[in-house]
Amino acid sequence: MAKTGEKPAAGTYKCTKCRFKITVDGATELPICPLCKFDEYVKVD
Repeated sequence: MAKTGEKPAAGTYKCTKCRFKITVDGATELPICPLCKFDEYVKVD
């Protein structure tokens, strides 16, 4: 599980609350979910 503000490994993550997906490059911090304002993601690929 990854949280807002962390810089996780490159890949696609989805919000654990609303399932919004975001792709990061490994150097980008995860933002607060723009749809539901939740702060936890799980890696999907």
